Amino acid sequence: MKNSKGELVLGTEDVVQVIAEIPKNHRHLRTTLQLADGTSITLQEATVAAIVRAYVAIKTDPVRKSIRLSGRRLTERKSGYAPWQLLEEP
Repeated sequence: MKNSKGELVLGTEDVVQVIAEIPKNHRHLRTTLQLADGTSITLQEATVAAIVRAYVAIKTDPVRKSIRLSGRRLTERKSGYAPWQLLEEP
């Protein structure tokens, strides 16, 4: 799971189960990765949505090879959106 730089890199074989659900008394999706070593990682809906946006941006553009999203606190935002957003860097 860790590479030579000490970074955690999850391969498909490291993930034994993915659970996507809206928990009771919640409105937003949570996605939990259950790993082979017993660790669980739960991602909130906005995090998964940002990952999906980045994935689609790369996979659908024949030239683009990377994208970087950075977390920022927004003072102005659309109604219902959290103040902390993962947004594409210019």
